[in-house]
Amino acid sequence: MFRAHGANLSPVTNGVRSDPTAWTDDRHKRGLAGEEQAIQYLLSRGWHILAHRFRVGHKEIDLIARQGNLVAFVEVKARRGTAFGSPLEAVTGAKRRELVKAARAWVDRHGRPADVYRFDCIAIIDNKLEHLADAFRPGWR
Repeated sequence: MFRAHGANLSPVTNGVRSDPTAWTDDRHKRGLAGEEQAIQYLLSRGWHILAHRFRVGHKEIDLIARQGNLVAFVEVKARRGTAFGSPLEAVTGAKRRELVKAARAWVDRHGRPADVYRFDCIAIIDNKLEHLADAFRPGWR
């Protein structure tokens, strides 16, 4: 169990639905490895990981992390190179709308009145990590 500022936080549950050792698609393996790298990065900077692969229906948030009252919904994109563009370019308007819908569900279930929310992106290219804090701001409506 994690402890933050005297509060009890439930253990992180991993949203991986199948056994990663049985995966045959290298993209899925790279994605999970990128998420694990992002988790270690965030932990090393004082964040607490609240959820990994939080799902609402078919929508998913890769990581949800907390630092004090700040909660970050983090999309992780891992690539072997930039031949198909920056990983950050893959976070399209449609993907952002899905992230916002899933984030709303998380806030409804687990949010606290004093929480402040933001959306971050972490891009990993050949194991080099770039963290774009406050990558976009939704209209929350």
